[in-house]
Amino acid sequence: MTPIVYLHGFASSPNSGKAQFFRRKFAAAGVPMEIPQLDEGNFEGLTISGQLKVIERAVGGKPAILMGSSLGGYLAALYAARHPAIERLVLLAPAFQFPRRWRERYSAEDWKRDGFMPVFHYGDGREHRLGYQFVEDAARYEDEPVFSQPALIIHGVHDPIVPAAISSAYAKGHAHVKLALMDSGHELTDVLDPMWAQIAGFLSVPETIERESTILSVD
Repeated sequence: MTPIVYLHGFASSPNSGKAQFFRRKFAAAGVPMEIPQLDEGNFEGLTISGQLKVIERAVGGKPAILMGSSLGGYLAALYAARHPAIERLVLLAPAFQFPRRWRERYSAEDWKRDGFMPVFHYGDGREHRLGYQFVEDAARYEDEPVFSQPALIIHGVHDPIVPAAISSAYAKGHAHVKLALMDSGHELTDVLDPMWAQIAGFLSVPETIERESTILSVD
């Protein structure tokens, strides 16, 4: 099966609960999965452009499946829109409309004056500074990337961060995108097993195919 590159969310890390859950699941099926650290240890200097370069190195110019959570989902869509070698996408509560919604959520005046803003980093449990270049660079990118690859979007209907209606509207306008709504919020950590069932089916994970064929033979 094609290798998978997992893209964690904003102010998160490769050690996030979701990332490690899916790493174990894919490993059990014999599927390689890489989880790059998108800020490369320099959160203050984070940009969308910089994260896209990290993805490019992780993919290495070879066919891959991108799986992204929140901002990682937006990044996956951006990258796939520019790289047709990406075969499929799995987007978990993707932060579509990120550039516009970020500007609406945070006042840039004080941030621009100070040059940075304190942000809680979930990856290591403490505040980090985030430079204003993050805002300036994000403005270079489209709110809703248009990619041609088959995609599965999973979104919680109670998401207070990225409304599920954004993913619903996107899927409705793109026939190659499948949408699965979950009774959950933004993190989706309480529906890991149902998500895995959706993902394994969409990607035809070998272990899942084998199990289903066994069940059918019993009937």
